[in-house]
Amino acid sequence: MGRVKKRDNGPEMAVRRLLHIAGLRYRVAWPVPGQRRRTIDIAFTRARLAVFVDGCFWHGCPVHATSPKANAAWWVEKISTNRARDADVTSQLEEMGWTVLRFWEHETPEGVVSTIVDRLAAPDGASRSGR
Repeated sequence: MGRVKKRDNGPEMAVRRLLHIAGLRYRVAWPVPGQRRRTIDIAFTRARLAVFVDGCFWHGCPVHATSPKANAAWWVEKISTNRARDADVTSQLEEMGWTVLRFWEHETPEGVVSTIVDRLAAPDGASRSGR
């Protein structure tokens, strides 16, 4: 698990590349206020928009998640803990007035960027949570 990238993974880089091409600027691995060791994958700080690109395996995607057969009980607990942490981070950010968008790694980068651009262009300035 030490070799798992916390940032700059393929799906995240594809989204960031398209955001940059679209002329949007953002922060990468932005610290979640008040939560040590938690970061926002892509943060639009002025709009208070937090974007997470979650891996299907590590975050328990309902479509693509698989569970290893070796040490299965440990893995079930691990993925469950990851999902609970995701929910906690989302809740904390929303309480602080942030809009949180979570995407799965299997979603197309173009679709992800389209959703982000739409949310940033919304007259309410990115006020709803989504997944």
